[in-house]
Amino acid sequence: MKLMTTLLIAAALAAGCGPQRPPNVVRPYKLPPPPPKVPATRHVTLDRDLAAAARDEIKKAFTSDDPVVRAHAIEAMQNTVPVEMAPQILAGLADPNPLVRFAAAMAVGQLEMNDARPTLLKLAEDPDASVRIGAKFALHRLGDDRFTHDFEYTFRDPIKSTRANTALVLGLLGEPSADKILLPMLRDRDAAVRLQAAEALWRLGDQRGLEPLIGATISRFPDDQMIALLALAQPKDLRVSQNIRGALTSEYDEVCLVAARALGMLGSDEGYGVALKGSKSPDPRQRLLAAMAFGAIGRADSQDTLKLLLKDVDPDVRVAAAASLLELKPS
Repeated sequence: MKLMTTLLIAAALAAGCGPQRPPNVVRPYKLPPPPPKVPATRHVTLDRDLAAAARDEIKKAFTSDDPVVRAHAIEAMQNTVPVEMAPQILAGLADPNPLVRFAAAMAVGQLEMNDARPTLLKLAEDPDASVRIGAKFALHRLGDDRFTHDFEYTFRDPIKSTRANTALVLGLLGEPSADKILLPMLRDRDAAVRLQAAEALWRLGDQRGLEPLIGATISRFPDDQMIALLALAQPKDLRVSQNIRGALTSEYDEVCLVAARALGMLGSDEGYGVALKGSKSPDPRQRLLAAMAFGAIGRADSQDTLKLLLKDVDPDVRVAAAASLLELKPS
């Protein structure tokens, strides 16, 4: 999975950057309008110059003063041109901000970059708990599992981000025996941790993670819905398509955009019209989510829209557009 699809979005939501939880008010039900129509696919050639501009934007973002932008840049490097961007990913391990160090450690682990081993051993003792988790995940991926048993303790940590990140890496490590840790986490006091544990189980092929995720897609809290929709799509199991499809008509625009992206991850362009609408939103959060949806959908004829987003005033939107441009598939 793209780390940006779950962890950093979840972190942004936890920090209050996403849609706020609505008041507990009962409102009469109204049948939602259908989602925007999906335009017919136009056969276009991928623009090499535009792809080069996208790579340049990602490199530029790595030097941003904003650590969230730097972290997203590392994820974009990981998911698009990891060989070319390897020096920047490795440099992220020494970033002064723990969010960036964590993103870099996760990228190094996913890409199995052996050159990072000495630095990862140091980061296994980092002052930040999440960075330590990321480093131990990466070391395990590189064949050093001496720290892996630490996850048996961090899932009980009083800090919710530590518990959530523990669930995240257990899902990514692909060890079914992790259910001994993840199942108790389904009863965690924090909803975001419960959903991360459910995603990890579902990713590992454990059906016991599916029910909590489906339930969260109809939560009254839009942030829970967004996390659950992306989590459902991660294993690429088409059986969940209908649960995701219904969210295209959510009353929350952000939820609609995440549903469009999740359907794209499942090989469907049903949310293309939703993404087109979101790309014109005055809200940068919606433009960012629209850009990521285009990347998941993968239609080459979204290049013109992504080209505009590549020049967006918001740097995070530009990174998302750049990453998505590099994900597009030839017509």
